[in-house]
Amino acid sequence: MILVAGATGNIGSSLLGELRASGVGPLRGLTRNAARATLPDGVAVVEADLARPASLRPALEGVRSLFLVPHLGPDADILRAARLAGVEHVVSVSSLTVRTHPHLGPAAEHLAVERLVQDSGMAWTILRPTQFASNALLWADTIREFGTVRVAYADTALPTIHPADIASVARVALTEPGHHGATYELTGPAPLSARQQVATIATALGRQVPFAEVSRGEAHAWMVAAFGPEAADAVLDVTGGDVNDELLRVRDTVSRLTGAPGRSFQQWVAENVAAFR
Repeated sequence: MILVAGATGNIGSSLLGELRASGVGPLRGLTRNAARATLPDGVAVVEADLARPASLRPALEGVRSLFLVPHLGPDADILRAARLAGVEHVVSVSSLTVRTHPHLGPAAEHLAVERLVQDSGMAWTILRPTQFASNALLWADTIREFGTVRVAYADTALPTIHPADIASVARVALTEPGHHGATYELTGPAPLSARQQVATIATALGRQVPFAEVSRGEAHAWMVAAFGPEAADAVLDVTGGDVNDELLRVRDTVSRLTGAPGRSFQQWVAENVAAFR
């Protein structure tokens, strides 16, 4: 039995689809609202709240492997509940910034969860992705309203990753031998700046999307409202103020582990262009 937490999220939904297509099972998808969840046929929907680890007991019964997105509840208690339920292996999502920017608050939080996973008493695999392609959805309202996308550090080119590639690596780690105790750094196949990403969206829409590079201070003002001050500072440091070669470097981990090339940002846009119309 494999339990996927965050079953309706960007990674979890893709992961369940891949697991189902590969024929492994049985499978469970964990969600806070089972009535609203749409999961692949053959996946058992279980309702629980990661913020209340006691609610996880029925969902964890009989589970061998767990896919976990952290920071959705008290991670130490979630991992303890999984171990007590007999879970043998946990695959946890972290962040590449644990390596590239360990001094930043969000990276330190990811590192703390990594250590909890490693000390949990279960076998573990840790995935460290870079910036998600789906972060472009932050511009969706502006683009739909024919506004100007305003970005600081507009030409910093990060190897943005398609969330489905994270899911593909998670599927391999959950179902194939040789991945216990491994930490995988994950990126997309090519670096792409915010300016290039917006241009890609414009091409898919068949119209121009106004774009402007702004100062860090201007970007910080709206990012604080969206994410809070610490996260806003961290994002701006990572994307320009404190960017480094390790964050910009393309890794071949996705293709090496899955046997398939990493999905491009263009593919992500083609799959999600309706969100920008």
